[in-house]
This record gives sequence, C-alpha cells and structure tokens, in this order.
Amino acid sequence: MPLTRKGAATRQRIIEGAADQIREQGVFSVRLEDVMARTATSKSQLFHYFPGGKDELLLAVARHEASRVIDEQQPELGSLTSWAAWRQWRDKVVARYRARGSDCPLHAALAQLGGATDATRTVAGELLGRWQHELAAGIRHMQGGGEIDPGLDADREAAALLSGIQGGVLILMTTGSLTHLEAAIDLGIAHLRASTRRDR
Repeated sequence: MPLTRKGAATRQRIIEGAADQIREQGVFSVRLEDVMARTATSKSQLFHYFPGGKDELLLAVARHEASRVIDEQQPELGSLTSWAAWRQWRDKVVARYRARGSDCPLHAALAQLGGATDATRTVAGELLGRWQHELAAGIRHMQGGGEIDPGLDADREAAALLSGIQGGVLILMTTGSLTHLEAAIDLGIAHLRASTRRDR
C-alpha cells in the first residue's frame, strides 16, 4: 500500500536520522532506541515503516547513502560535456572524499548488513550501475564531439574508470591517503583524452 505524503516524510525522517546517528556513533553502536529518540518516533511507528526492524532500516539507510554518493556529484556528473566539465567533476569527487576521509557511511551501513549478502549486492549494484551509466553518457557525448575515440566502448571505459575510483576509495579508507584515488581519476581521464591522438 503506497504511503501518504505524511507517511513518506516520516519514513524519510527516520532514515535520515539513522544515517546521522551512524555518522556520529558508528553503525555498531546504533540502537533503535537512539533513532527513535533522535527522530521523535515511537516504536510502533518505526516498525510500521520498517517491519523487519534494524536490518530493514539499515538497508534503507544504505540506499539513502548510495543515492547521496551520486547526488553529491551533481550537476557535474550529469554534465560531462567538455574536458573542463570532466575536471570540475574530478575536483568535486576528490573534495568529497577529502572532506569525509576514511569515514564512509555507505560502507558502514553495508558492512552492518553482513558482507556480500543479496541485500548488499543489490544496493551496491544500484549505486555502481547509476554511476557507470552517467560516466558512459559523458564519454558518448565526448565521442559525438570528436573529443574521444568513437571506437572505444563507452560502457567498458566507464567501468574501468569506476573500478579505479572504487579501488582508490578503498585504499583511502584503509590508509587515509587520497593519492591513489586522485591517480585513478587523473589517469582515467588522461587515457580518454589521449585516445584521439593515438589514431593520428
């Protein structure tokens, strides 16, 4: 049964409150009682919107954080129509992770759901699919303008760039260093820029 506008707003408030609680306390310390107190909701309300309890709430938080990963890259990610635009997107991604450091609420929420479960695969797949689609669209636009070799497989190139970014994020979370993330993005973009020159 679809939620009313008020019901959807209450559900979203619970999700955002839980996400904020995770950022402050860490996912393993969060209790449903903390979320209820923070969001001024009762136990019956919480279980009305999340009948599966904490696991269902954490899955919703993971989806929320996954959407934020994409939303925080906009409008740059959706406007990769020039090399200047690619640079602006690159700078925004690096700035986001520089501000967050090794603290990644999405990773924390997914970890609490228990490794490579169907739930985590679904959320991660949705996020990476959206991200790759946006990158591939940017590559295709640049191919149409002759800025990238039209013979390149846009989806495969986007997948490679995204893999590098995710590897860089993982190393950042482990070491606190942005070096690998910056290298992955910079070399990925340089590879795309050089593709037309290789044909001459």
